Amino acid sequence: MFRRTFWFTTGVAAGVWATTKVNRKLKQLTPESLARTAGNKAIEAGHRIKDRAVGFALDVRDNMAVREAELGDALGINENPELPGPRRYAAIENRSNPKSVDGDWTTYSYNRNEDH
Repeated sequence: MFRRTFWFTTGVAAGVWATTKVNRKLKQLTPESLARTAGNKAIEAGHRIKDRAVGFALDVRDNMAVREAELGDALGINENPELPGPRRYAAIENRSNPKSVDGDWTTYSYNRNEDH
């Protein structure tokens, strides 16, 4: 009698375990669960890509600064960090068609397409 009770209990436990396992797998295969899983994996992949891109950008910036320093040393720019001022260009007046507004001379663009 003890053997029958043991095997009956073992069979019931195996049936409950198998039923629970199958029900969990069926819930994982529903469209909502699959969409949720795919969304979560996409978000995780996005975070990994972003982290790698940020790390790559920081590495590029550091290496760029090192290379700029090397080039500055090679060209002698780092010795005198003061750069020359911006160039000044002479203003070009349109003397062929001058127009005075309150004594102030205005300049005109030479763009041919503005006439049309």
